Amino acid sequence: MTSNLWRNRNFNIFWAGQTFSNLGDSFALIALPLLVLQATGSVAQMGLVTATFGISSLFTNLISGVVVDRVDRRLLMIWCDIGRLAVNALIPLAWWLYGPQIWLIYLVTAVSASLGSFFQVSYITAITHLVNKDQLTSAHGRLQTTFGFAFVTGPMLAGFVSAQVGPAMTVGANAVSFTFSAISLAFVRFLPVEGEAAHEIQPKNLLQEWLSGLKFLWNQPVLRTVTIILGFYSLINTASLDLFIFHLKHDWKEDDNAVGIMLGLSSIGFIIGGVTVAWVRQRLGFGFCFLGGIAVGGVSTAFIGLAPSFLLICLMGMAFTYASSVQATVSMALRQAITPNHMLGRVTAIFWALNAVPGPLGAAIATTIAEKTGTVTVLVGIGIFCLVLALVGLFTPVHQAHPEKTATQFSEPELAQPLP
Repeated sequence: MTSNLWRNRNFNIFWAGQTFSNLGDSFALIALPLLVLQATGSVAQMGLVTATFGISSLFTNLISGVVVDRVDRRLLMIWCDIGRLAVNALIPLAWWLYGPQIWLIYLVTAVSASLGSFFQVSYITAITHLVNKDQLTSAHGRLQTTFGFAFVTGPMLAGFVSAQVGPAMTVGANAVSFTFSAISLAFVRFLPVEGEAAHEIQPKNLLQEWLSGLKFLWNQPVLRTVTIILGFYSLINTASLDLFIFHLKHDWKEDDNAVGIMLGLSSIGFIIGGVTVAWVRQRLGFGFCFLGGIAVGGVSTAFIGLAPSFLLICLMGMAFTYASSVQATVSMALRQAITPNHMLGRVTAIFWALNAVPGPLGAAIATTIAEKTGTVTVLVGIGIFCLVLALVGLFTPVHQAHPEKTATQFSEPELAQPLP
């Protein structure tokens, strides 16, 4: 159970390294949008940078799963950290030498997204090498809790630092954080997955390997439905962070400090979600957590646009991050519980790729509309769409409390059959 995790050396080292890395990511979360806004003054440009991130992640995820299932996952994560350290360090260096370079933001965003895709797919598979299957939700809860702590303090510090030295130097903090992640991974040992025999992938046609992951995802009704629902959620929700920031900066005339405070306080929801998700999942089931997370996220998004006070915006931000934390944790743990370890990289990457397809388009459209009509209308529209999506989900397989108990395991020959 959760208490046993404290005696798990490998998981604790991994957890510590990712906590420092999350702190750096929380700096970038606010610094990069502020950097774009400083350089261009345009919410549409913010949306295009977000779209660039999504497109790069999408194309990378088409191959990352096959790579992750073929190579040493731990070493791959270390090299991704080193690469992201080098690339993100270019921004403060370039701003210092040459001044604002919007093209560099796009380049760094694209490369970082690609390296991040390889890292995140490996990250999901790594957890199965560190804890038992019955500890997956608790392990993710612990990671989400410290993720929340990082994103409570990080944005506030980032807002303050950005106001003092500018967002370009603030991005540098994220670059440094990758060092902590790489060092921690150097001291972690990945163990065989509980209950699964070692499975060495024989070199074969890469397309075949990729298709076997797609077929596994398609042949599991609950995973297939989760993928479809989150695809629609990605379409409508990817631009939310950019809209939140622009709403505060443009509509409320707040400074970088206020943006950092809002995002920092909002991230308390991640902490609450991380602490409670295992308990809620155990008592109320998967369907309640997953669909409830989408519904609450939608309602809170709408009220961020309608809120008459800064305090209420922060409270709605907490509700948004809590819902996001619970929904993401239970869907991640379910995918890990159902998918054989030797296929987990492919299934995870394909799952994310299919979810990433609508995101860039949605971000570009939503921010373009917001620039013409205002953010409030778009935020309310996002909220209504999410509510409808959650209601539709009640009539699909994701409404089950324990879908992992009815999941079917498929052999490689079965997965070689064509999709229906």
